[in-house]
Amino acid sequence: MYKWRKEFEEFVEGSFPEKGNLKRSPEQEKIHELEKRHKDAELERAILKKAIGIFSKSGR
Repeated sequence: MYKWRKEFEEFVEGSFPEKGNLKRSPEQEKIHELEKRHKDAELERAILKKAIGIFSKSGR
């Protein structure tokens, strides 16, 4: 009971997640979102670098 009460005080609405969603504080949620956006940006950059390499070779 103590653990549940402590989690409720810390996470309030996210204390008892459904469907296995992780409990995160607002700061943790922001960090998670920024990490996801960073990962997406890195993937886009890698794709563009490959495309530039392909198009620069085909023009010769």
